[in-house]
Formats: sequence, C-alpha cells, structure tokens
Amino acid sequence: MRIFVQSIDYNIWKIILNGPDVPTKQNADGEVMAKEDNEWTEEEKKKVELNAKAINLMHFAISFEEFRKVSRCKMAKEIWDKLRLTHEGTKQVRETRIDMLMKEYEMFSMKEDESIDQMFERFSIIINNLDAMERSYSEETLVRKILRSLTKK
Repeated sequence: MRIFVQSIDYNIWKIILNGPDVPTKQNADGEVMAKEDNEWTEEEKKKVELNAKAINLMHFAISFEEFRKVSRCKMAKEIWDKLRLTHEGTKQVRETRIDMLMKEYEMFSMKEDESIDQMFERFSIIINNLDAMERSYSEETLVRKILRSLTKK
C-alpha cells in the first residue's frame, strides 16, 4: 500500500501516516475550534482534499471485507491505523510474530524430498514476512543461509 500511495502523491502518504491538518481557529475565549467550510483558505482546502484523496485511494486498494471494517472511518489515518491493527496486531502480537519468524528463519533447512525451487519458495515466504515486519537481512547473509541449508544431495 505504501508504494502504491507514494507513487500517486507523497503528500497523501504523509496524510495517511500523520493525519490531516484540520483547519482551526480560536474563538474570543481562546478556545481552539474547527473552522466552517466557508472560512477555509485555498491552502487549507487543498490539505482537506488530500485526506479525501487518501480515503478514496485506500478504499480502492482494499478488499470488500476490509472495506466493511473501515467504511465508517472519517480520516485516512484512522483507516490506516485500523488496517495495521487488523494485519499486524498489537505491539505484543507483532513481537510474537517476529519471534516466530526469526525462529523459523534460524531453523530453516532443505527437506529431503524438496526441490531447490520449492525450498527457495519456502525461504522467500519467511524472508518476505520478516521484511514486512521491518526485520531484514543483507543479500550476503541470505545467500549464506540458503547455501548452509542445502542437503548433501
């Protein structure tokens, strides 16, 4: 999703991560409150449009099942946070997944009845999942791991 949105407009990606700048003003009591639509400057309108564009992009990029989970969200950041929680889980769940993937990586070896293509596919799945959890290895380390994992056959 990150690359998809960034390729269209990097400012939209920033809105998804950080939330929009909602136009505000101070009243006579010094209270901060949202501006009415007709009070917005052109720059403020553009910032609000970015949030709408971000929501639209995200709605097109997700499945119908995921759309049902986020359809009531009014801000792109709210949608992003809900999707992240759905796919990555809480911090504790995420750390547990990382631990399990790291163990799977460390214990990885080629099975006796497995072809090199099958082994590499299994290995790629582990590495891609680790990358998604922001745990990555250098190409050199990965090549060494694969070579050490080969059977004598």
